[in-house]
Amino acid sequence: MPLGMAYLALSLLTFVIYAIDKSKAKRGVWRIPEKTLHLLSLVGGWPGALLAQQLLRHKSSKTRFRIVFWLTLCLNLAVIGWLFSATGNAFVRSLVVTFS
Repeated sequence: MPLGMAYLALSLLTFVIYAIDKSKAKRGVWRIPEKTLHLLSLVGGWPGALLAQQLLRHKSSKTRFRIVFWLTLCLNLAVIGWLFSATGNAFVRSLVVTFS
């Protein structure tokens, strides 16, 4: 449940950031760096980024950006998958014991 809420919150934030960047692009003013958009996707905001790319048609035609985006999505899912594995679960438990 907390993971789902985190993904929802990060996705909403990422969608809003994409919308802001799209607005800035239309006005020709300072833009949000692509590395910021990628970082948001990497930490879990990729569903919002994917939705923004489709609905807002933002960054959807930039091939290099899309390649990096899909890499961040795959890396995020790989880390989540590992955290739910026996090894990842043991790692998280050891962190909890260490810091509690």
